[in-house]
Amino acid sequence: MTRYSRQEILAEVGSDGQQRLRDTHIVVVGAGGLGCPALQYLVGAGVGKISIVDHDVISLSNLHRQTLYQADQVGLSKSQMAALSLNKLNDDCNLKAVTEPLSPTNVGSLVAEADLILDCADSFAVTYMLSDACLAQNKALVSASALELTGYVGAFCAGKPSLRAVFPELPKRTASCATAGVLGPVVGTIGAMQAQMALAIILELTPSPLGQLITVDLKQYRFGGFRFDNAPEPKDNLLKFISANNINEHDYVVDLRGEDEAPNAITPNALRYNVADFDQKIPTPSDHQHVILCCRSGLRAWQAARHLQSYWDGKISLITQPDLKTDYLT
Repeated sequence: MTRYSRQEILAEVGSDGQQRLRDTHIVVVGAGGLGCPALQYLVGAGVGKISIVDHDVISLSNLHRQTLYQADQVGLSKSQMAALSLNKLNDDCNLKAVTEPLSPTNVGSLVAEADLILDCADSFAVTYMLSDACLAQNKALVSASALELTGYVGAFCAGKPSLRAVFPELPKRTASCATAGVLGPVVGTIGAMQAQMALAIILELTPSPLGQLITVDLKQYRFGGFRFDNAPEPKDNLLKFISANNINEHDYVVDLRGEDEAPNAITPNALRYNVADFDQKIPTPSDHQHVILCCRSGLRAWQAARHLQSYWDGKISLITQPDLKTDYLT
């Protein structure tokens, strides 16, 4: 009897399927409430290589839902401790801890080296960066989000529409597990579903999860969802996230963070406005300038950009400047 005998006996897996798993490299972005269960099931299934991308450290408030970690690991790197724990589960898997945050600078290379990407960060800036990179490189993206007692999971790109096709706009307001809360089994359920979708894509099961979104409501105990195989890709007014390294001296740079939030603006010459100023059509960049909008999470930058697009036709890019001590939202 072998480690994988209970799954190899499945007609959908067999020895050939197990070899596919062994030959696969998955990049998992976020080792929090979604990433922990997803990683455990992927490593247990015998995926050959997994890169774990998370810049955050373990905190005591993580432990009710992030089941890879122990109380004596508080303050230590999530990606490194996840790799350490998972190696004890299955040392057949080559585990790589990436302790830098996902950014416009590294997203392309991380996606390029993977066969499949899991978005477990529950950060819309990260999600849109991953979706854009996966669409450009024809890589499958399994993305999920969870909050309070609800969430969703879907499989995008790789011949199917991207996440932008399903969610072309950000919500008007956003919350996080830190502000709205979440129960551990909710992210556990959705993270396990991410792992199932990933395995189904690798094994080429039918029907494919690519082009499928599943909604989860564990308050009402309801599952729903829909297929989005023919959703059109948005082509106009795309707002993309860039690195601060891309700013040049001729750009029209606006930092939407208050001085109490960010005493030092993104650049010394950055203007200070808020979203309401753009709604009132106050900022007036020159016709050919590149406008760059910065905030902590990307939400205010997105909202300001949409207001600006109502009266100005130039190029707009977004930058997020999160507190690197703030963990991915799950």
